[in-house]
Amino acid sequence: MFCPKCGSILKPIKEKNKTVMGCSCGFTDKKVKGQIKEEVKKETTQVQVADKEAEHLPLTEAECPKCGHLRAYYWLVQTRAGDEPETKFLKCEKCKHQWRDYS
Repeated sequence: MFCPKCGSILKPIKEKNKTVMGCSCGFTDKKVKGQIKEEVKKETTQVQVADKEAEHLPLTEAECPKCGHLRAYYWLVQTRAGDEPETKFLKCEKCKHQWRDYS
């Protein structure tokens, strides 16, 4: 239902002890067609937490500067301008130390 004055959507508003359809411009429709029913549904969703240690990144051979381990997870991010190469981030498989590789 739309307001005949301004064209906005009419919303249910309380007027005395009655619920009528009204608009922000001040128009109210006292002739309610049907029954106005407001209902709030509460939906609960359960979030499943995955194992934090499970890595889903590719592995490469790179030496960790902290522990010396020779394998690390990596991912690429465009941190600079589009005409420059992306930055390679690495995360040690063993100690989880993170560092960048700009080469």
